Amino acid sequence: MTQSIRYDIDADGIATLTIDVPGQSMNVIGAPFLSDLGLLLDRIANDATVKGIVIASGKPSGFMAGMDLKAMEALLTGDGDGLGGLFERVFDLNRLLRRLETCGKPVACAIEGACLGGGFELALACHYRVAGDDPKTQLGLPECLLGLIPGGGGTQRMPRLTGVQTALTHMLQGKLFRPADGLALKLLDAVVPAGTALAAARAWVMANPDAHTQPWDRKGFKVPGGAGAMNPAFVQNFIGAVPMMVKQTQHNIHGPAALLSAVYEGLQLPMDRAIRVESKYFAKVLANPQARSMVRTLFVNKQAAERGARRPATVAPAPTAKLAMLGAGMMGAGIATVAAQAGMEVVLLDRDLAAAEKGKAHAQTELAARVAKGGLTEEKAAQTLARILPATDFAALAGSDFVIEAVFEDPGIKAEVTRKVEAVLGPDTIFGSNTSTLPIGTLAGAWSKPENFIGIHFFSPVERMPLVEVILGPKTGERALAKALDFIAQIRKTPIVVNDSRGFYTSRCFATYVGEGTTMLAEGINPALIENMGRQLGMPVGPLAVSDEVSIQLGLKVMQATREAMGPAYRPSAADQVLEKMVMDLDRRGRKNGRGYYDYPADGGSKRLWPGLTQHFHPAAEQPSAEEVRERLLYRQLIECARCMEEGVLSAPEDGDIGAIFGWGFAAHTGGPFSHMDNLGLENVVRTLDRLAGIHGDRFTPTTQLREMAASGRRFYPAPG
Repeated sequence: MTQSIRYDIDADGIATLTIDVPGQSMNVIGAPFLSDLGLLLDRIANDATVKGIVIASGKPSGFMAGMDLKAMEALLTGDGDGLGGLFERVFDLNRLLRRLETCGKPVACAIEGACLGGGFELALACHYRVAGDDPKTQLGLPECLLGLIPGGGGTQRMPRLTGVQTALTHMLQGKLFRPADGLALKLLDAVVPAGTALAAARAWVMANPDAHTQPWDRKGFKVPGGAGAMNPAFVQNFIGAVPMMVKQTQHNIHGPAALLSAVYEGLQLPMDRAIRVESKYFAKVLANPQARSMVRTLFVNKQAAERGARRPATVAPAPTAKLAMLGAGMMGAGIATVAAQAGMEVVLLDRDLAAAEKGKAHAQTELAARVAKGGLTEEKAAQTLARILPATDFAALAGSDFVIEAVFEDPGIKAEVTRKVEAVLGPDTIFGSNTSTLPIGTLAGAWSKPENFIGIHFFSPVERMPLVEVILGPKTGERALAKALDFIAQIRKTPIVVNDSRGFYTSRCFATYVGEGTTMLAEGINPALIENMGRQLGMPVGPLAVSDEVSIQLGLKVMQATREAMGPAYRPSAADQVLEKMVMDLDRRGRKNGRGYYDYPADGGSKRLWPGLTQHFHPAAEQPSAEEVRERLLYRQLIECARCMEEGVLSAPEDGDIGAIFGWGFAAHTGGPFSHMDNLGLENVVRTLDRLAGIHGDRFTPTTQLREMAASGRRFYPAPG
């Protein structure tokens, strides 16, 4: 009796294997599935009445995803048998899929819905692949995005079907594709109307009783486009792929390099040896703490957050039907757009109708772009746009069940708007303030029931940025938290929940990356060195470039507001003087006015560091090493994250890691700052911070909590196994 695969054989000798892993919303590969597949392959091999096999899913959610993460953890916790033992464990999947494709009977795969990772590798091991033509269906091998590589033959079968260049492009970038694209890439054999894939797969097996040999097992097979160390086209692919991979990863991520090696070596070998090569590299990647950290943050914890891990269980579901959106600027217009796309009615209110209409025009532009790309029909776009109602009269907000305010970042203006809304909707309505720095406890003073007031910090551009930072004020209640998280789930964003403080978590810690880069500029460190080390660290861009993007002028305003609010407690830095000089003396405010740390050519050419930087911030005679600059940019962020944990701004490292990666672009290969500190070893982190504090000042001083954790051997996350 099998647990995860139903086995049926009909009168024609066609065996149907229906995958339905118990306790899972989506089929995943774990120990029960591997055991069941092995048992059924034994049964089929010894049953002469079986003429062919059809594999399908018993779940409406799709065909199959990748490996169960609990199973992956089990792979890593062997009996101290080292890398060799790990290889044998990870090779189980490859061994089984190889048995499937060499069982001597035709195997067809009926794909309805998502078919990803190990699920797609199962499909590739079948002799015939047919998919239902559902526009929501996605297929592909996204493992590289999680710090892994395909481990079920994907690195060997995909290039043997579609060619090396195409396969590398899709695997290295984790690109997913629709059924029609899979057919064009020769990764699918047929696309049929949705819901008919099973019948089509069975019909093929009936019509092709002898089609039980894969192309690569036939004499004379050649990889499309060629393969082999002496093949110019094959070699050229890797001559181009390697430097492109290095440019994208900065040598930080192990998976892509391992994937290139597996493809290069494996395609020059017969399949039985090729899959062993793949498993060798898969085991090496899996054994590295980097893979565990990336999978945990980018997949496990991210999904948990999106499924409501921080939502109060005692509060009934509270989806938003009508949103009152206050402020129609870039942020407010973006929130209105995603809310309308999620099916909500949105009242978009601003000081005058022209401003409100401009916000709706932004939504129209965004929707038109989606229509042009084929992701949305004209009819759906029109329906979405019709749900946005521009307004200037607060009375138009009547009937709204959730409020989001995104007006100018000024406490007085926000308080005035807040009171006007309460006069219309009453204090029982949940009020969310979109702010990046202003304390929620202060802003909540304008709402007569502060338990119904919450911070909801979006990132720009709203349509594309995945994170929303939810901020609990001192009196915020569970009902407000549930409402905010339900809204975020409706618009399909990823939430983190933090406690109140100036700058909260993301803005506060992001500012340290920018601030340390600006401080180094003030010290006379070569700006190109600062920028290059930021990128080599794994950040999307250097600290000066990102300061241009968010606006140097905005940075100056935040600094001035913070200085005014903190009074004598404010501690000025060399970065403050740089901001004042750039904006007030030189009128270089950032990318928006075409003049910042970089120059932005009027003809749209590539930006370049402003040559005048070295005239106004004279280069020091002795420059630090690249590693010293990189270390400062990294550890300045790490210590601020640690302070947020010690001060209670964060209550869980999961929120800290998700927020860092998806909020300000912290190096994804680390799994986030808390995962990274665990992997570096807290004792080593404290030692490094003490050294940096001795050279550069108290901003690097370790927290008491960090010292205690290092001394006792504790970690932010449980130790492996």
